[in-house]
Amino acid sequence: MERLTAALGREPVWIVSAPGRVNLIGEHVDYCDGFVLPMAVERRCVIAAVPATGDVGRIRTLTLNETTEIELASKPAAGRGWENYVRGVISGFQERGARLPGFDAVIFSDVPLGCGLSSSASIEVAIATLIEAMTGTIIDPLEKAELCQRAEHEYAGVPCGLMDQYASVMARRNHLLLLDCRTKQSRQVPFADPGLLVLIINTNVKRKLVDGEYAKRRAQCESAAKAMGLASLRDATLEILEGARGAMDESSFRRGRHAITEISRTSAAADAIAAGDWAGTGRLMYASHDSLRDDFEVSCAELDVVVDIAGRIGEAGGVYGCRMTGAGFGGAAVALVRASAGRTVEETIRRSYREQTGLEPYLFASRPAHGAMILRRPD
Repeated sequence: MERLTAALGREPVWIVSAPGRVNLIGEHVDYCDGFVLPMAVERRCVIAAVPATGDVGRIRTLTLNETTEIELASKPAAGRGWENYVRGVISGFQERGARLPGFDAVIFSDVPLGCGLSSSASIEVAIATLIEAMTGTIIDPLEKAELCQRAEHEYAGVPCGLMDQYASVMARRNHLLLLDCRTKQSRQVPFADPGLLVLIINTNVKRKLVDGEYAKRRAQCESAAKAMGLASLRDATLEILEGARGAMDESSFRRGRHAITEISRTSAAADAIAAGDWAGTGRLMYASHDSLRDDFEVSCAELDVVVDIAGRIGEAGGVYGCRMTGAGFGGAAVALVRASAGRTVEETIRRSYREQTGLEPYLFASRPAHGAMILRRPD
């Protein structure tokens, strides 16, 4: 906080924060109207701000050491990079009739960039929370998440689902979120056992061909649903899929099989976690990875290495389960780990991964964290 105060040059009037997120299970099913099970991580975007004269918002990011100025009297034009997340959220509030005062703000984030932990959503939600604090108007949480999602669509050009922003807004400490992507409703799943941690393992493999392959997988899921005469794969069963196998190509059949089984696994995992069945949760995580690797074909050699290492450590060594998380083709894996073995597990995965791939992974452990918060505002 001292760093933010020093960068502002005066004591902040408003301080807000919003977390990144990781998805424990439920991959590539959001666009199939399925279920996802994210949690907020203990890495956050923090913004400190003070009032300023004029209709200008001046925002500096300490993470990138860059500054942007945004005219608040008119709809912001698109900028570059991280600016677009800010500009898009400001535009969304203006469309709702909000009158933003001039301000100076400083952003600091320790959410890792480019490893599938939603650093962009954490910025969007933090900016939205800052605007709420500055204007004194708190909007409906779902509306807030959707506003931030639109900012990413319209200003950053990223056709993301709602999970990232939803989790950053809605998450609660020591809970996971079971989000129904059809209804946009969720339930909080207790993750109260302090003896468990979630370990995030960034392979440091940059995703390749994700945009084209993502669109291709989505089209194949839509094709499978259409062949079954269904609006989405949420309504499918394995029996219906098998019955329509002759009406689709093999790739669409396998994509459909992944989605159907992953939706089922995600609901089962939420129930297992609520019951404290960590071994059962771990089995579902490994099955999810197998399906993503074999039926959906979005894993890569390095992600498979991480999951294999975790499996060889096993429950006896403190790992209940592990799977790739995110779009795939690189990025991160997530593991459910016994806290007492956390340090040893981290060291084993780091060493073994380095030996097998020649790459240095980035690992950190987290408990489920709380969503966006206003930390300071005038009384």
